[in-house]
Amino acid sequence: MLEKVLVPDIGEYSNVEIIGIAVKIGDQISKEAELITLETDKATMEIPSPKAGVVKELLVKLGDKVSQGSAILMLELDGVAASASAPAPASTSVAAPATSSVPDRRVIPDRRAQQSEPLPELVERRSGTDRRSVGVAYAGPGVRRFARGLGVEIDKVSGTGRKARIMHTDVQAYVKKSLQQLAGASHGAGINVSAAPEVDFAQFGAIEKLALTRIQKISGNFLRRNWVTIPHVTQFDEADITELEMFRQGQKELAEKQGIKLTPVVFLIKALVAALKQFPKFNSSLATNGEELVMKKYFHIGVAVDTPNGLVVPVLRNIDQKGLFELAAELANVGKKARDGKLTGADMQGGCFTISSLGGIGGTAFTPIINAPEVAILGVSKSQTKPVYIDGKFEPRLILPLSLSYDHRVIDGADAVRFTSFLVNLLADIRRLLL
Repeated sequence: MLEKVLVPDIGEYSNVEIIGIAVKIGDQISKEAELITLETDKATMEIPSPKAGVVKELLVKLGDKVSQGSAILMLELDGVAASASAPAPASTSVAAPATSSVPDRRVIPDRRAQQSEPLPELVERRSGTDRRSVGVAYAGPGVRRFARGLGVEIDKVSGTGRKARIMHTDVQAYVKKSLQQLAGASHGAGINVSAAPEVDFAQFGAIEKLALTRIQKISGNFLRRNWVTIPHVTQFDEADITELEMFRQGQKELAEKQGIKLTPVVFLIKALVAALKQFPKFNSSLATNGEELVMKKYFHIGVAVDTPNGLVVPVLRNIDQKGLFELAAELANVGKKARDGKLTGADMQGGCFTISSLGGIGGTAFTPIINAPEVAILGVSKSQTKPVYIDGKFEPRLILPLSLSYDHRVIDGADAVRFTSFLVNLLADIRRLLL
């Protein structure tokens, strides 16, 4: 009894690349065991096995693109597996070489029989060296023909495949970007800047080249677009969170009994929702025609999470309908998923407003970049105890620095100050959240 294992629901993503295969033909696997690893634009996802059994046939290979419903492998279910002497099914007549070693989830199989050029050497794969750095464009013959037909110089295209391999979609994206730049320049919207100089840094001393992660490359393009196309202004303010911190410390024991970590960010999220209700423009997006505001009636907050592969922003939904403990548990859960690379596309979509907190690291202020199509983002730095003049004398107070970046096309400076002042007053006395 063979069962075909399919890719489950992976959100709105399609044609997602397989970057790892954790099983081989003949493996005995348990339910929920990892089968393959997929990489989207922002995160990696491990696809588990829905049932236990023996892998009889692999239907995918590294580098393949899959979507929901794509076939992964044929699985002989536990309890109905044939004996070792029984003939193999016809579909598995070509068996993989037997091995007793543990499979490497990132090992690239030998595809020399399937393509005209060999893969890079193993030392290149381990070191992260980009073949483009030594003047060799990493692309197959079909992609090269495709680029020549469009008049594209292949060496100018950035690859997004494994080891920066240039794909058909990369050539298409290069052409699209070039056309957009020409169109923007013709309407006076283009930004004409000189290209960065090519510098041979090795002439000055020893160097090392490290390849950017896929998340860094993708997010870098988004950040550049947002910084260039949105007129950013940043409003700085400070919140006295002395009383808030005393309340938080008083609730820590109760939270810990429920397995919850009650962080200051949870209070910030709740206060933000109250501020968004008071100033609804901050909970909007500018329509693509530039003539309308899309006013949102829901409250989904994105929280920037620092991961080994780069910054990602999972979204907490319907904040106005949840209590502090529920939010704290949800925040911890999405943070762990982000660091483990298990966020799905749905986990990072639909945000209204973003918080970027560096309070756990340090700093006094910064200018966060707006996460378009949102119109504002709140940066949070490390709180410090400072002397504050109250009723004729200085008192030590815990002060939290806030940095609000906003889209000046939608929000003017006066509204920005009113927003931060309202937020500061809420954080100074969280009882106002009940009003």
